[in-house]
Amino acid sequence: MILLINGAFGIGKTTVARVLVRRLSRAVLFDPELIGIPLQRAAALVGRDIDDFQDISAWRRLTIAALRVTRIFYPIVVVPMAISNAAYLNEIRAGISRFEPFVAHFCLTAPAEVVYARLSGRRGTARDRAWQYRRASECCRVHSDAVFASHVFAEDRSPEQIAGEILQAVRVQAGMPA
Repeated sequence: MILLINGAFGIGKTTVARVLVRRLSRAVLFDPELIGIPLQRAAALVGRDIDDFQDISAWRRLTIAALRVTRIFYPIVVVPMAISNAAYLNEIRAGISRFEPFVAHFCLTAPAEVVYARLSGRRGTARDRAWQYRRASECCRVHSDAVFASHVFAEDRSPEQIAGEILQAVRVQAGMPA
């Protein structure tokens, strides 16, 4: 089983993913940024300025391949990610479905103002923060679309409550007992 936890920057994807990993037996957290950031830096070394590593097709292919390998060793892989490009999401889901029969996608949603407030507590350079706010705005705008369902409302809810809702939905989708 692969659980894709999507949502805007600052919405709490990684925190919710960590809760899920703690609550699911033999689950592991897979962070696709560990593939994307080195690819983005390598592109910069050769003079290519890539705004978002998700725009690098090799990132999508390598992420799918790495998930395939990870899935060999762990029955449940939880993947936090901030994908706002529907074509990229569909490419990743299709790639995963070639080796994994159960892929669940959940998109955490909240009003942009809530996400901005959460981002305000992050550290980083002014350039990094500006990028995160811009991407968060984009994510909040597009994530209400049906392609990003199943939606999980994240405002005024704890990571444990959100993870509980996701676990209940996974049980229903997978036909598992509650």
